[in-house]
Amino acid sequence: MENKTRYYQTFLENRGQLNEIELGEEIGLDEDETRKIIVQLLSEHKIEYIENNHCHYIPKKGKRRSL
Repeated sequence: MENKTRYYQTFLENRGQLNEIELGEEIGLDEDETRKIIVQLLSEHKIEYIENNHCHYIPKKGKRRSL
């Protein structure tokens, strides 16, 4: 849970500068842990998948609340 909270906060601050895996590595997560967190955030409708962007995920509009 702590990693998910850290990742999501960093994700919001990142604004698409790093891709989702690089972002996880920035805060000390491996690729598997990062992908698990992404799946959780997708299932909670906090982020959504998009194509043709450096980072393949964006925050859902109206969902920028804390975990």
